[in-house]
Amino acid sequence: MRSRLARCSTVVVLSLLALAVAWTPVQAQGSGQVRALVQVADTGDQTLAHLSRYGSVDFVFPEIGFVAMNIKAKDARPGSALRSDPLVLSVSRDHQVSVHTHTGLLAWDQDIIDVERVHPAGDVQYDGTGVYVAVLDTGLVPNWQDYFPAARVASDLGRAFHSPVLGTPGSPSFTDTNSHGTHVTSTILGYSLYGLARFEGTAPGATVIPVKVLSNKGWGWDSSVIAGILYVANLKKDGVLDGPVVINMSLGGSEGSPAELAAIRYAIRQGVLIVASAGNEGEAGMGYPGAFAEVISAGAAGWVREWVGGRTWWQQDVPDPTTAADVYVTDFSSRELPGQELDVLAPGSWVVGPYLAYGAAHPPYWANGVPGQYYFLGGTSMAAPHVTGTVALLLQKNPSLTQAQAEAVLRSTALYIPPGSATVATPYGTTETFTWSSDATGYGLIDADAAVAATP
Repeated sequence: MRSRLARCSTVVVLSLLALAVAWTPVQAQGSGQVRALVQVADTGDQTLAHLSRYGSVDFVFPEIGFVAMNIKAKDARPGSALRSDPLVLSVSRDHQVSVHTHTGLLAWDQDIIDVERVHPAGDVQYDGTGVYVAVLDTGLVPNWQDYFPAARVASDLGRAFHSPVLGTPGSPSFTDTNSHGTHVTSTILGYSLYGLARFEGTAPGATVIPVKVLSNKGWGWDSSVIAGILYVANLKKDGVLDGPVVINMSLGGSEGSPAELAAIRYAIRQGVLIVASAGNEGEAGMGYPGAFAEVISAGAAGWVREWVGGRTWWQQDVPDPTTAADVYVTDFSSRELPGQELDVLAPGSWVVGPYLAYGAAHPPYWANGVPGQYYFLGGTSMAAPHVTGTVALLLQKNPSLTQAQAEAVLRSTALYIPPGSATVATPYGTTETFTWSSDATGYGLIDADAAVAATP
């Protein structure tokens, strides 16, 4: 793989752990209330008026027959009046979800999956042009145009569904003061580094739709994610989007939601492809929605030569061809448990991108040469957009590609990573040994070049 080197400012090291989110009755709005997803036979006005006796309605999802509500804790219990109501088919928890973050030019993460071979400067001419990528996350920082070309972000289609309690569903505000969504977007589109150099993304020609479904603290609810999925699916269904569409969800919770699965299936029926991170819970298993079989899920891998050769190691060449010996599986990347499905691995360790850790709500117009705007992040959150970007390349080649077909191509062309271990350098002058089994690897590390070549 060809390396494209440049002098860059030192990047600060940051590692964030995603929250473990087991569902216990979480209070919402007022004392004694919990969030729930109520399945009903219809979502008409009479039904909604009837449901109001149990609590307030946040979202209505007529496409899948669910209503997101805040209800009394006693109505969430078996045998409650709500569960026994003849208009109610089921009551499930509205689980809390969180970001899956653990910790021009080509960085190691794009190089190791052969992205440079499919961009216009490479052997093949694909960069995601004509493909829409909906990033369901924390939004984009206010100065996102410092990092991304304005033409590559469909800001007019950006929406916020992150807080039905505090805001209006469908609000055009997608401002990100967390920076997670901005970092994820940078992996897909690439980014400007201090205005001095530009680093490649996996699909720099794609058009990103920022959909804010997580709060600025990096967490949200199943219902907000469902609202975002259905919003994008209906843009496709109604012909607002004139090209293929793929959703990226670098987020998840510890339990699956039947309403969320229904929304995913609805979106897939509209022709929308869906990628999600596997989670950062290691041996505890995958998060949802990534664990659903319908979703293309991404675990996190790293390069064995991380932090070898100084602090600019991330710009150095990854030998071509990539071999299994070049790759390790991170310890935080969620392992596949029975009933869960891990599809592929992608770079998710020490990935550089814009991240305004010091006050994203009021960033400087341009902090040229001042540290604090770019960070290494690690997590399956970082792996997922590599997969999503690769899917965008496949859709540019074949706009009619289905979810099942894209998943099959990624699986069949991935570099198999056998169970094993690797000792890797750290930024602190020490080493760390990682060990993994077959439940951590899926079908292996994605190869963008091979996947494009194999796409019919």
